[in-house]
Amino acid sequence: MDAARGYWERIPARGWVLASVVAVLAFLYPSYAGSLAGLPAVGVYVPAVDSMVVMIVFTMMAVGLNVVVGYAGLLDLGYVAFYAAGAYTAAWLASQHFEQWTFHLGSAGLSPELPGIHLSLWLVLLVAGLFTAVTGILIGLPTLRLRGDYLAIVTLGFGEIIPQVVRNGDDIRGINFTGGSFGISPIDAPGFGETLSGAGLPVNYAQSFDRARLFYWTAVALLLFTVFCCVRLRDSRLGRAWIAIREDETAAAAMGVPLMRTKTWSYAIGAFFGGIAGAYYASFKSGAFPADFYFNISIFLLCMVILGGMGSVWGVILGGMILGWLNVEGLATIGSEIGLQDVPRYQFGIYGIIIVAMMLFRPTGLIPERRHKREMEEGVADTPLYDVSHGGGGQEGH
Repeated sequence: MDAARGYWERIPARGWVLASVVAVLAFLYPSYAGSLAGLPAVGVYVPAVDSMVVMIVFTMMAVGLNVVVGYAGLLDLGYVAFYAAGAYTAAWLASQHFEQWTFHLGSAGLSPELPGIHLSLWLVLLVAGLFTAVTGILIGLPTLRLRGDYLAIVTLGFGEIIPQVVRNGDDIRGINFTGGSFGISPIDAPGFGETLSGAGLPVNYAQSFDRARLFYWTAVALLLFTVFCCVRLRDSRLGRAWIAIREDETAAAAMGVPLMRTKTWSYAIGAFFGGIAGAYYASFKSGAFPADFYFNISIFLLCMVILGGMGSVWGVILGGMILGWLNVEGLATIGSEIGLQDVPRYQFGIYGIIIVAMMLFRPTGLIPERRHKREMEEGVADTPLYDVSHGGGGQEGH
């Protein structure tokens, strides 16, 4: 308890103030977004509340990927697999897909006679996170013995395998698990049911007039939960072990850091947040479709981490929101403003140019991690042994 209190006391006052202001502005965004949209010149670039939900969900996935890439230094090119696992967990546990069964547990605003498995989506989010964490462990155990490019190639393979399994999972031993290329739809929306509706809480998000705002506020809450966990993990004993592996894996092993166990924890925790984000996004879209889980998603999320600053939670949030806005509606808006309607067709080329420019002019990212920034700016202060011995000998000779 004292250690936790000491941690929060070490955070400077301006950090508390800035974080509080950003959080309040984020929660109030739906109330002033319309006013911003009415401003001349800049109003067209203000994202709609629906678009903000998508941006926040992808930013949450980027923060989860940052645990693997930014903290532990493991190049993961298959993060889309966890996104898909979370989405289909929601599809299995909160839809009419398995209509041969009728099971309800905490379902909000749905008829008890509705066929299928219908769990409370709040429970589904937790189950999706745990399921993808186990998936991350299963994927990580055979791959994390590798390093560098070899690890990237293997994770790339898993990132390609999972979407193919989803696409062809409509007949596995006679059972339709994924709906094939058609996906699974509709998926239940979150809600609090009739019991808590008297306290002013919505029965079901999909049945509310404020659907977009409710999904937005919940997405912000999930992102804040992810940020809180990742910041605390970064400064924990496990987080320091991740950073040691990132800096020098051989030296970390020599100092007693258990490499496989520590790496597997990073994979599992990163997958946990990716699974929650995938399940929530599937509920927001009211469906899980294999066309959503393609390889470019993994690269897109990795670009968010690089743009913001690997290892920097706040940098990844900024990078995620920027690229998320460009992807959802920014490029289309910019193209229409300059009279070029085909701009969105070249989106990944544009993202590539942005990343190359960042590597040339600001390789540590928009908001770099302090340790990484010092390394880039100051370099390594060690003098080679050869120079020390010869330099010393020369001075002695004089």
